[in-house]
Amino acid sequence: MSEPVKNTLLFLLVGGLILLTGFMQSWNSAILILNMGLISAIMAIGVNLQWGFAGLFNVGVMGFVALGGLAVVLVAAAPTAGAWGAGGIGIVLALLMGAATVVAAVFVTKKMPKGRTRMLVLIAIMIGGFFLYRGVFDPNVAAVEAINPAAAGNIGGLSLPVLLAWPAGGLLAAGAAWLIGKTALGLRSDYLAIATLGIAEIIIAVLKNEDWLARGVKNVIGLPRPVPYEIDLQNDPSFVERASGLGLDPVTASTLYVKLGYSVLFLIVLLVLLWMAQMALKSPWGRMMRAIRDNEVAAEAMGKDVTRRHLQIFVLGSAICGIAGAMMTTLDGQLTPGTYQPLRFTFLIWVMVIVGGSGNNFGAVLGAMLIWFLWVQVEPIGLWLMQVITSGMADGSALKEHLIDSAAHMRLLTMGLVLLLVLRFSPRGLIPEH
Repeated sequence: MSEPVKNTLLFLLVGGLILLTGFMQSWNSAILILNMGLISAIMAIGVNLQWGFAGLFNVGVMGFVALGGLAVVLVAAAPTAGAWGAGGIGIVLALLMGAATVVAAVFVTKKMPKGRTRMLVLIAIMIGGFFLYRGVFDPNVAAVEAINPAAAGNIGGLSLPVLLAWPAGGLLAAGAAWLIGKTALGLRSDYLAIATLGIAEIIIAVLKNEDWLARGVKNVIGLPRPVPYEIDLQNDPSFVERASGLGLDPVTASTLYVKLGYSVLFLIVLLVLLWMAQMALKSPWGRMMRAIRDNEVAAEAMGKDVTRRHLQIFVLGSAICGIAGAMMTTLDGQLTPGTYQPLRFTFLIWVMVIVGGSGNNFGAVLGAMLIWFLWVQVEPIGLWLMQVITSGMADGSALKEHLIDSAAHMRLLTMGLVLLLVLRFSPRGLIPEH
């Protein structure tokens, strides 16, 4: 079987599984799987750029996804009344002071000769800058968080169209990636992994604890959306009439309409990013990145600036993850920092890339759609399977209860099993790199 035919059949298989979900369960479930699969595919493309193109082991995907979600709050949410006057401007001033302290320390490090004098100046700058920063920051944060803390307690956003938050999420993640890359990309690959994992945890900790920024664990709800609200559609006589013509009740029709609207938007973004990634892969820049990945020493000998190129692709891949994070928060309609877990937003994305085919953008998309489908469906299928297996056992049996309770662990078991099978029988992935 030729490669294009095999790849087409694999995509048709995944599409058939989603359609089967619609027929066997509900179309709402099927379209939700599709939407989250499309978002996961974008995340997988970002990781594939970093690992498949350049061999960068980024274990901090979760942090960049979370920054994309934060961008939705900062760009699209309505500003909290009185927050900027009470302390928002002071917070920005304090953050600028903190940045100025770091810049001053770097300047002194570069300009002054090594010795006791430079050390004393650095200590004075860092200690003085810290106390000045906290002296301005803390009272202004307290003033903002005191504003209607049950419903607000944060500075809010700019109240701009939510679609603008998607590229803003990419820019925010890219900025963080640039700062991380300038420090960590000179390290060995294992140290880079540790650094990105730690920084991702720091980002999540900031989101959880800085209530003035995005309400912390109290969450930001009611974020604007790029598609109509279901209740508005249900109150629209023309929509109700069209739904009746299709044999659907208005509630079901409005839900499907909204989710399909998200599907179209997500598919457009995925196709644009996939096209750009493919063009980059086939360009001289893409060939250079793969040459650096395969042999850094030889690439440096040919005059290539390996660290600079690694920084470029690290920023690009992180920006794509940030865009996906903004899209996911838009779909949810809320930012919930407590839900960002490494298992879901780092490990699972890596499984998608490995199973699909590292170094192949289409493989990353296929792996994302397939693994997300399994992630959602394996647990209910496992519960049904355990019920069938234990149907002949007496009620109250300890073994029966244990087997049924074990269905909750089917997700992790299946991910490990799929990963082992793919690595054993197709170690380069379902759609390997050419």
